[in-house]
Amino acid sequence: MNRFDLSGRTALITGASRGIGFALAEGLAGAGARVILNGRSLSSLEEAAQRLSKYGAQVNESMFDVTDAAQAAAAI
Repeated sequence: MNRFDLSGRTALITGASRGIGFALAEGLAGAGARVILNGRSLSSLEEAAQRLSKYGAQVNESMFDVTDAAQAAAAI
């Protein structure tokens, strides 16, 4: 039973290439959200996106450092 539906919503997850960030991305994608994976390593983001896409998730990658205000503003 799906407790909540995030279809039509978009979630930006920082640190999404592994660990807690990846788990959050999995959960949000599983609830129907389009997820944007963020991190500082493009190759790690691409690998994480491939893993999620295998299960039909709508995934995009956005590489920038969230501690750099200019990079974050430009990306968003």
